[in-house]
Amino acid sequence: MTAAHWAASLLLISFPAVLGCVDGTGGETTESRGDSLASGSNIAWQTCGTAFQGECATISVPIDWAHPEGEKFDLAIGRVPALEPENRIGVLFLNPGGPGGSGIDAYITKKAFPDSSVLRKRFDLISWDPRGVKRSHPVVCNSDLLGQFPSSYPTTKQAYKDLLAYNDKLGKDCREHTGPLFDHVDTVSTVRDVDAIRAALGEEKINYLAWSYGTQVGQQYAETFPERIRAMTIDSNMDHSITSAFDYMRTATEDFEESFTDFVDWCARTPDCKLHDKDVRAVWQDMHAKAEAGTLIDPQSGTPLDADRLRGTVFSRMYNPAGWFLLADRLAALANGVASAAPKAATEELGTNSYQAIWCEDWKWRITSFEELDAYRRVLARLYPATRLAIFWSDVTACLGFPAKVNNPQHRLSISGTPTILMVTGRHDVGTPHEWNIDAQRQIRQSVLLHYDGTGHAQYFHSPCVRDHVDRYLTTLVTPPEDTHCEAEWPVSPALRSAEEYAAPTPRLPLHSRGR
Repeated sequence: MTAAHWAASLLLISFPAVLGCVDGTGGETTESRGDSLASGSNIAWQTCGTAFQGECATISVPIDWAHPEGEKFDLAIGRVPALEPENRIGVLFLNPGGPGGSGIDAYITKKAFPDSSVLRKRFDLISWDPRGVKRSHPVVCNSDLLGQFPSSYPTTKQAYKDLLAYNDKLGKDCREHTGPLFDHVDTVSTVRDVDAIRAALGEEKINYLAWSYGTQVGQQYAETFPERIRAMTIDSNMDHSITSAFDYMRTATEDFEESFTDFVDWCARTPDCKLHDKDVRAVWQDMHAKAEAGTLIDPQSGTPLDADRLRGTVFSRMYNPAGWFLLADRLAALANGVASAAPKAATEELGTNSYQAIWCEDWKWRITSFEELDAYRRVLARLYPATRLAIFWSDVTACLGFPAKVNNPQHRLSISGTPTILMVTGRHDVGTPHEWNIDAQRQIRQSVLLHYDGTGHAQYFHSPCVRDHVDRYLTTLVTPPEDTHCEAEWPVSPALRSAEEYAAPTPRLPLHSRGR
């Protein structure tokens, strides 16, 4: 997310209050849990959504869980009742990832699962807007200041100093506009919120299914409340034990390079790819050189496209190969250099900045100088000559000088007492690299890792094989055998997707890439 994304594409929107607050601080209810309507009967659910309607409400939770009797705020929650209440298994919590994604938008007012899905039939689907996000007291900052975010990896000492000064100024502005919640949007606090939702619903145990950053919430929920899990699937896993900024950027860039190679190979064997008859690598290298020189014109805006944004264009399409036809079209248009002006988005006084606030309370990076950061960039460019540097570098630089307390610093997981957890990994995944998933599974002894041998992020939405294994596990608690592999799925036609297909959540994009 470059920063202008904060002002232009993540503007603060005011939402009407959802009625019906309950005490979500952990007290169990005594209501019957016999069917989907009985669960959470103390919550004043109201219909929400237009094209697809779910049920929405709020619960009251502490701003600071260390002081549960202190100031509270309204946490927005949502529910889509099971289609077959007579066969209902329980509640299935769905996390939108991000961080900063809205669960209400992703799963409650959007049909993320077709009616044919066994999960849609047999579970009440539960999600929420995490603290600091959209309907749940969003982190907000001055839009003009958000728009001043340095868009490039600092290449001089002065640029490095300017970045730290900007992060400090922005963080103080966000704290001023957001209030006390600004300092309590870490994942540990969100984990406590999840259990407050469980208690408010009157459920003894939850089922949990999440992707991307939602896996960190799941991992830490399992660490904190292992006895309250019936089943958990975490797909495309974070590894919150990474403390080295270089290792973080290296693993992300490695999967970016390998995903790009998969795209090049796919285009060579796919006649409908717009670059099928071209040397894609040569086209890319020429285009990237022009972007670095400031002479690559973006046909969507008529203005030069820099190298960071060009790589971001490719990076964002690596989340889902179904979009590779569109990526090939975009690269072909850039190569032709035909310009057409695009309208500018309007801005508002305040913009949201949930990602940076949440992220920088979970991750601490020990970068001591510009020289250290610059060395990382140079080494990675040599190791990965096509893609050079995954744009997740901003996950590191956005926290340098940012005045948020790291309430939830990196650590290796310590989990015991859970049922077997099903983990899923893709072979090449720019959002949560393969190496992260392997190491995360080593930290969760009671787990099985399911492998998808293709490219992409949130494998459940790309692979029917993965989906079948996950659905079977969540409904029957039977995991696939260890070291089970699902073969890669590659797009074969640019035809529109069916409306009955699963709607993948918004991918986990770093600060530098949003709004592209």
